Amino acid sequence: MEYRFSDRVSNLKPSAIREIFKYATDPAVISLSAGNPAPDAFPVDAVRACSEAVLQEQPIDALQYSVTEGLPALREDVAVFLKQHCSIATPGDAVLITSGAEQIMDLLGKSVLNEGDTVVCEEPSFIGALNSFRSYNAVLKGVPMQEDGMDLAKLEEILKTDKRVKFIYTIPNFQNPTGLTTSWEKRRGIYALAQKYNTLILEDNPYGDLRFAGEAIPAIKTLDTEGRVLYAGTFSKTISPGMRVGFAAGGSALIQKMVVCKQGSDVHTNIWSQLVIHRFLHGWDFEKHLKNLQKIYAQKYAVAEKALRETAPLLAFRPIEGGLFLWCTLPDSIPMPAYCKAAVLHKVCVVPGNAFLTDETQPCQSFRINYSSPTNEDLARGIAILGELAAKWPNA
Repeated sequence: MEYRFSDRVSNLKPSAIREIFKYATDPAVISLSAGNPAPDAFPVDAVRACSEAVLQEQPIDALQYSVTEGLPALREDVAVFLKQHCSIATPGDAVLITSGAEQIMDLLGKSVLNEGDTVVCEEPSFIGALNSFRSYNAVLKGVPMQEDGMDLAKLEEILKTDKRVKFIYTIPNFQNPTGLTTSWEKRRGIYALAQKYNTLILEDNPYGDLRFAGEAIPAIKTLDTEGRVLYAGTFSKTISPGMRVGFAAGGSALIQKMVVCKQGSDVHTNIWSQLVIHRFLHGWDFEKHLKNLQKIYAQKYAVAEKALRETAPLLAFRPIEGGLFLWCTLPDSIPMPAYCKAAVLHKVCVVPGNAFLTDETQPCQSFRINYSSPTNEDLARGIAILGELAAKWPNA
């Protein structure tokens, strides 16, 4: 039969990254496309021990329905971590445990967006969040990224002229896809503009704990005294993405509305995963675990940087201090979409940069590399293939 889809989703397209996964499953293909953590970053033994303890000591708790807000003990863990590790403790805030951080984008959209409302995003930005906002028929307006974060003049221009802006979406640390980090000056500027024009901020921070160089910069949320910032965090990059546990911290009234929306979505986040993570946080040294992750990513980034400099000189890239991604830019003489398609034929997958734009039809010369998940050998070999492909491109 012919299906008649809702207006809300009829124009949604499959994620370019998920489509690329179809090619990446070929064992002969080197995947530099998926935003996956490094396989050796997973604390397998600890998770196994925690899981066994949960099933021995709390089997009914792990297998029964639970509360939508999340395991109370884990919500307390998150609140303590945010206060001690991030200096985040906005009066009147509440914590919600979610099915990964991306569910936060969906729940916030469901809670505050009406059709035609505007979401201001970094340009480029995380495709998963953009698609979540699109699913509520929001208007996406991109603010160009500068070396230290969003162009504040362009941001204010949008906020001043568009009265339907509901929130600003930003990834301040090691942004996906560019790897850029927003400076403290820009973070204060974003918050000040949100105050001036009375709008929310969605601060997405999945990569902040993966800093392996430079000095940490306080979260925008540390400036929040009025529940204006919804902070999105996750255990996907620090423990396991497959466990699907994220968390939101924000004003109690906003969190409560998101709870109601979540009840109609998945009832509650996987309770077994929450119990395992709670035990992990109390039975293992989480700070030591994070330092180990940082060492792993520092070493893998060193491999990628060396390969880019030595075997792919035509690929311009921004050095990074953490996170999972490198943003590479081709010379103007090499068309990026054709290059990325040719890379697949040469058994290397990357993500075309236009997939991260608010308007995917706009020209783009950049593409994203994920350096964290391939082996060091595949990483170096894949980048060398990309470099050779660029060097042999006609008129390059």
